[in-house]
Amino acid sequence: MTERGKLFGIGVGPGDTELLTLKAARILESVPVIFSPKSSKENESIALSIVKPIIEKRKDYKRLMLVEPIFPMIENKDELEKVWTSASELIAQYLDSGRDVAFITLGDPSIFSTYSYVQKRLKGAYEIETVPGITSFTACAAARNEALVEQNNILSVVPKIDDRLDDVMEYSNAIALMKASRNMRKLELKIENNKRTTDIYSVQNCTRENEKIIDGFSKDKPYLTTTIIKLDD
Repeated sequence: MTERGKLFGIGVGPGDTELLTLKAARILESVPVIFSPKSSKENESIALSIVKPIIEKRKDYKRLMLVEPIFPMIENKDELEKVWTSASELIAQYLDSGRDVAFITLGDPSIFSTYSYVQKRLKGAYEIETVPGITSFTACAAARNEALVEQNNILSVVPKIDDRLDDVMEYSNAIALMKASRNMRKLELKIENNKRTTDIYSVQNCTRENEKIIDGFSKDKPYLTTTIIKLDD
């Protein structure tokens, strides 16, 4: 009976290939199958663009199995369930054939990552190892050369601004707003006008060649935009 392969969930960081961990690079240099989801057939996977300098140096690059399933950017939970289940079943086929699989994802695999939905479906049936990566919000703080939090400060990581905003702001000293493109201007104004707000900055395409640091909220809001909000104690 063929020994099953192992699944690696690999965080590839915010954008700069040099910010891949040594462990992530080592695995990507030898794993036979790489799963690199993308939002549509037309769009290239950003995660794949980050690891390309690593995998293209492989002597067996032409034999590398690169799988690019479509993970559409939709909010219909029923449709998403079908996508995640289909991807999990496809990964399972490779694992059952004895091949290790690396599932690459932007940032860290445990922070708002599509990998987590595949991981939950395969956990217990296969050997899985998750390799952490540098998050966008820590990279943004590094780009600004500032600390996110100090001493007993509380950091909140928020996927989008919604009706939980008042509670989040009340108990936070810093907020990392991960998907800034989803914001509504009226909620941004609410943050800007809050008496505790001391600083707001946004970083577009953090650590990439076209990185841009902006005071306040980003107006054009490209997909890779993270906003940091600092609040008084």
